[in-house]
Amino acid sequence: GKCRSISVPRSLRFALWLTCGWLPLHAATLERLSFADLIAKSTAIVRGTVGGSYAAFRGPIIYTHYTVAVSEQMKGSSAATLDIVVPGGTANNLRQLFSGTPQLNKGDQFVFFLWTGPSGLTQIMGLTQGLFRLSSDSAGGMVATRAASTELVLDPATGRPVKDQTLVMSLGQLRSRIAGRIRRSAAQ
Repeated sequence: GKCRSISVPRSLRFALWLTCGWLPLHAATLERLSFADLIAKSTAIVRGTVGGSYAAFRGPIIYTHYTVAVSEQMKGSSAATLDIVVPGGTANNLRQLFSGTPQLNKGDQFVFFLWTGPSGLTQIMGLTQGLFRLSSDSAGGMVATRAASTELVLDPATGRPVKDQTLVMSLGQLRSRIAGRIRRSAAQ
């Protein structure tokens, strides 16, 4: 079959290409996003809890829609809830899988680095790169963890593969780094 052209973030183009059957591979290739890139390119950064979900077609692609109850807005306009989408899911008895997409479960808490494109869909930046899972530490504080991507990650400057790294910091440190980067960007 033929693929129709739709506006999609660069990080998803390769995965979509695979879905259309052009390559017999089962992995995604992602552009490595630095922490500064995540902040600068995100249209919104929120702390929230995953709620309900449903899957639906949008053109030839199935997206799973998740409701996120926002508890803190770190960048962008504030809203009590957001609808975010992840490529893949099951709709009309058809299932699409995309390598590198995050698994979100009801009740999970994250800091989401989000991007809303011209299509109006709000997606996580760089698939799992823009997703920091929140958990409690032994002292009762919150820890934000972004697991290293298991997909092929390329350095945008050289085009060469690089090893992605797990990032772990307190929620306070994450907030401070985001706020500091936003202040520096606004001052320029």
